[in-house]
Amino acid sequence: MTTIPAKNLVDGEVSCSNCRACCCRLEVMIISDTGVPERHIAVDKWGGETMLRLDDGWCSALDRDTFMCTIYENRPWICREFEMGSYECLEERARD
Repeated sequence: MTTIPAKNLVDGEVSCSNCRACCCRLEVMIISDTGVPERHIAVDKWGGETMLRLDDGWCSALDRDTFMCTIYENRPWICREFEMGSYECLEERARD
């Protein structure tokens, strides 16, 4: 398995070529049916569904070699709304 790199923001802009998938470490609630495969869903003690995170803390749907989502077309609504290069994205990168 490839280690997720720590830092490397090029020219202050985030793009597909320098994205570190920082958002893939956040807890993601599944609040609408987008077709997330069951193998990527965790259920908490109250019955709430979240994206499963593996022992390394990263989302189970993240390809560790490419940093691409393996279920992109079926990703949760929250993932669809999290904009690359947004304030929230840059905040997560800064914590890295």
